[in-house]
Amino acid sequence: MNSIIIYGSRYGSTKRYAERLAEIAGLKAVFYTDVKNVADYDRVVYLGALCAGGVMGLKKTVCGLSANQELFVATVGLADPTDAENVNHIRGCIKKQVPASHYDESKIFHLRGAIDYTKLGLKHRIMMKLLYSKVLKIPEAERNAEVRALIATYGKQVDFVNLDTLEPIVKAL
Repeated sequence: MNSIIIYGSRYGSTKRYAERLAEIAGLKAVFYTDVKNVADYDRVVYLGALCAGGVMGLKKTVCGLSANQELFVATVGLADPTDAENVNHIRGCIKKQVPASHYDESKIFHLRGAIDYTKLGLKHRIMMKLLYSKVLKIPEAERNAEVRALIATYGKQVDFVNLDTLEPIVKAL
């Protein structure tokens, strides 16, 4: 089967996962804007950074898929993928970007990423500051795991990347 790994990474976590998966699976990993034609592949493995309610580059990538192409999606973000509420939220974001015909047949995975606030661009620093200010106003008893994690890690360098968590994707390939 002719397969490719395509990724959307802004600060490097997703790229780390994509490069390691490519090494393990013997495939090439290509940044989503560098892919010429997704129609050339039977299977597309897409790894994308979670940001602003979506998966970076996913919508652009899937718009070129045909019905007979297989799609794997792996999201990379700070949210804990073992928390059901986080997973439901992430899957809702994916569903908005992937046509129903592909979403229903896709294999979906979630990986944890990293953040270093000192390396964020101005737009993302402002966005995170606004989000942080907003979530601080949520009463303690109403904070979900994602909100608590944001508050605990805000302004810090945090790396949750675990390349061993690629194993379920490798097995599915």
